[in-house]
Amino acid sequence: MGHGASRLRRIVREVAKFGAVGGAGVLVNLVVFNLVRHTTDLQVVRASVIATVVAIVFNYVGFRYFTYRDRDKSRRTREMTLFLLFSAIGLVIENGVLYAATYGFGWNTPLQNNVFKFLGIGIATLFRFWSYRSWVFRALPAPGTPAPPAPVLQNEQAVPPKTKQQVP
Repeated sequence: MGHGASRLRRIVREVAKFGAVGGAGVLVNLVVFNLVRHTTDLQVVRASVIATVVAIVFNYVGFRYFTYRDRDKSRRTREMTLFLLFSAIGLVIENGVLYAATYGFGWNTPLQNNVFKFLGIGIATLFRFWSYRSWVFRALPAPGTPAPPAPVLQNEQAVPPKTKQQVP
């Protein structure tokens, strides 16, 4: 019971931190979206993409240094590559909802733009939470847990380590 309750507390804490950074990121996204939308002649989805990119940069800093600060930091290039890949997929999800509403259904008032922008952010957030915690900001192994043996490279192919076989 103690281990399960401890794990549940960690997950609740992680969701709360993800939500705090994500909530601030949503505000950044919506503020930039509305500023760009109302101060330029850009089309609604282009303004949204700009806002999403600004929010992605904001969120990376918040996730790396607040939400997932205790996670593995040894492979920053890999982390950044995966973060950008999954963020780009989230950008397509988020702005795909807005695109469908605006150009597919003709819902193109400022209120409708914001409602569907917000809906797209919500749907993309579910994907981002799963992908960031599963692939980008990987948990460190528990203290005292032995690391799995690294594969041996032969002819540029990974070969699993040899194990002793018993002869009958």
